[in-house]
Amino acid sequence: MKKIIYAVALFLLVSVCVMAQRQTDATKKLSLAAYLISTLYVDEVDEDKLTEDAIRAMLEQLDPHSTYLDPQEVKDMSASLDGNFDGIGIQFTMTNDTLYVIQTVAGGPSEKVGILAGDRIVEINDTVVAGVKMSTQDIMSRLRGKRGTKVNVAVLRKGVAEPIPFRITRDKIPVYSIDASYLVDKHTGYIRLSRFSATSAQEFVEAVTKLRRSGMKNLILDLQGNGGGYLNTAVKIADLLLADDNALIVYTEGRRSPRTEEKSSSKHLFPEGKLVVLVDESSASASEIVSGAIQDWDRGVIVGRRTFGKGLVQRPIPLADGSMIRLTIARYYTPSGRSIQKPYTKGETKTYNEDLVNRYNRGELSHADSIHFPDSLRFNTLKNKRVVYGGGGIMPDYFVPIDTTRYTDYHRDVAAKGLINQEVTSYIDRNRKMLNSTYKDIDKFIAKFEVDEQMIQDLKQLAEKEKIKYDEEEFQKSLPLIKTQLKALVARDLFDTSAYFRIMNSYNDSYQKALEIIASPSEYEQLLNGKQQ
Repeated sequence: MKKIIYAVALFLLVSVCVMAQRQTDATKKLSLAAYLISTLYVDEVDEDKLTEDAIRAMLEQLDPHSTYLDPQEVKDMSASLDGNFDGIGIQFTMTNDTLYVIQTVAGGPSEKVGILAGDRIVEINDTVVAGVKMSTQDIMSRLRGKRGTKVNVAVLRKGVAEPIPFRITRDKIPVYSIDASYLVDKHTGYIRLSRFSATSAQEFVEAVTKLRRSGMKNLILDLQGNGGGYLNTAVKIADLLLADDNALIVYTEGRRSPRTEEKSSSKHLFPEGKLVVLVDESSASASEIVSGAIQDWDRGVIVGRRTFGKGLVQRPIPLADGSMIRLTIARYYTPSGRSIQKPYTKGETKTYNEDLVNRYNRGELSHADSIHFPDSLRFNTLKNKRVVYGGGGIMPDYFVPIDTTRYTDYHRDVAAKGLINQEVTSYIDRNRKMLNSTYKDIDKFIAKFEVDEQMIQDLKQLAEKEKIKYDEEEFQKSLPLIKTQLKALVARDLFDTSAYFRIMNSYNDSYQKALEIIASPSEYEQLLNGKQQ
């Protein structure tokens, strides 16, 4: 036995030495360059920054998704994906360089001390934050802090002459990944998932369960703009939607990473009923894993535009100072064997990052027939043997072109300056008491509330103050969209983000098409059997 242990130890030692020998020349060069700069260079240098720049430069020569994150970037990423952070529990926007509270988190620290929607935070720990053009990141860094620590804020409230002081004890604040969940009609549910975080699967279970208790038989899952997140969360959500046990959901494979498969369990939450998944050119990674599995197993219909095409697997490697290298080690493949990753050239991140602009310029976002796939990328779904294609991203079963007719330069400038949000803030500030007493629930608000002419004139005046050139034709062209955005933002302030999306979805062509498909059993079945539009 001792001889065997000795032999194994000797083998490991030799292996390590061989690996070290292979790396010697390269690592010696890097170490020597760093030593020479630190000891001989004419001026003082920031050695930490030089090291970070060197790491970033090396990773840039690999693929577009191998990256270096500094300690602050690691914290920010962890907060968004882990599902919580320590803070005071408010949703806010910056209006005229003033921090305006949109909502307080129910049961959170700010609500407990009496901060209200509509309050303006003007000081944080004796530092004035109003009218000083402070960035959102700076504001968040001042409000966030370790659980149990305290932060002093001064608040301006309409009807109160002097600022009101509050002392808030920071606590754990949940970050929800479901932006909206509601019944569209008696039997159709809608869930919008913004990311695949650590808590997303449980949030999804709770949302689906609640909707099913309310009568949901069909589901629209909105992954538009969802840039991804954790692989295991994507696998769990796909598992909940698939109908078969032990069904392959995704597999990964790389040069040094053997094939690893993720399969479904027997814990299916919504295995039957019509399912439509909405995607677009910003749906990436985990979104593509879910939509790819749904499509390959013919479980539902994918509606929208070709997804981003992010199918490279990164392994996070923490470093001693709290920074991290996210190194690509494998590729994702759908159950039928399609690679999710779109083509790229090593070291050419600029071209890769301009891909969406190039898609637009080629007409791909407006015309389905502008997208061409070679026969070598042809695959078949696993049940109905429909033709699907690899080569990057998930091509929807029903293509919905992007509608550029309602967007104008005038609307773009007004939105970019934050004037639509600013007008909503002012309007609610003037009318909150009336709004709260008149609209007790979202259904009444949707049915009865109208954006009045005064709001429109106020918005025009704000644009004029910002020296935005007025164009009557462009204004009239974008007016329906502007009114919808104003109404949706008022609803978000009075109710929640679900209310916002209930209104904005009236302008979402993919959402409207999903409703049509669900309402037509024949069209749904035709799409599942490969009969395109």
